[in-house]
Formats: sequence, structure tokens, C-alpha cells
Amino acid sequence: MGTRFAFTLAAVSSLLVLSGCAYMEDREDQDYPVGARVPAEFINASGTPTGTALLTQTEHGVLIDVELRDLEPGWHAFHVHERGECDTPDFESAGGHYNPDDKEHGFEARGGYHAGDFPNIMITDSGAARFQVFSKHLSLNERDNPLFDSDGSALVVHSGQDNYRSQPSGNAGERVACAVIGR
Repeated sequence: MGTRFAFTLAAVSSLLVLSGCAYMEDREDQDYPVGARVPAEFINASGTPTGTALLTQTEHGVLIDVELRDLEPGWHAFHVHERGECDTPDFESAGGHYNPDDKEHGFEARGGYHAGDFPNIMITDSGAARFQVFSKHLSLNERDNPLFDSDGSALVVHSGQDNYRSQPSGNAGERVACAVIGR
């Protein structure tokens, strides 16, 4: 009777452990509910922190609240890029614009625009900016245009403004700040 009990106990324990592992795997792929917030920290080419972003899942897309500092004044392009990497000094590791629907770049392009395209932003004379952008074409979830696909995504500020039509990236210049969108 003792051996049978020990065998049963071992079998039940194994099932509980395995179901717990499956539960953890399911949670890693779990959708972000409406209202879920994900932070991101911008760095410049030397790796110095230069701002923050907070991405919020809404019922209709993603709201991005951004605060930047210590950047050159003027108009700058702002995009979501296809990989969650921000290797200094040039941030080329972030890849191209986030474009899961394989469209042309720019708000003025006939076949555009990328899911990661946003309007230009203005950095003030003090080197700072505070703004919000919204996209119905993005999601924190694993289903429609997920920012958390297998290689993640990043937010990028460019040195110049986007002309909204040149391919593949609007002739926006070098990448001057980058933020990996965290989980």
C-alpha cells in the first residue's frame, strides 16, 4: 500500500509541476489587456539616457507617451523600428521601420504607410520634447501587428525630419536616440 501511495503521489506531483510550467509558458504569450502599460528608455549614441516612453494598450491600438531631453533642437523623424535592439553608436541593430503589412514608407506614399510611421516631432531650443502619438496599426499583444514578436521592437528618433515619401525611410537621417520596447 505504501509503494502504491508513493507512486500516486509522484505522478500527481509531476502533473502539477508540468501544468505549472505550461501555465508559465501561457503567461509569457498572454495578451496585454486594455490599459496595460509598457515602459521604454531612450539612449543616445554614447549610451546615455535621454528620455522615456510609456506605451499603453487601448481598445483600438497603442498610445505612446514620450519625454525626450538633450537632443538637437528642430524637427526630427520618430518611428517604431522592427527589432528590439539599440546597439550604440548608430542603432542600426534596430533594423528598418516596423512594417508587418509590407507597405511603402510615408504618409504621402501611394502604397503607404508603415505601421511604424509617425508624424515628425519638434525638439525645443532646450533640447526637450514631450508628446503623445497613437497608432491603430500597433498592438502590445501577440495577434495583430505585435510589437512583441520574436525579435521585439524599438522606438527611434532620427537626426532630420521625415519627408513622408522617400523610400524606404523618408530621408530622415541618422538615428540619434533609441529605446527598446520592454516587456
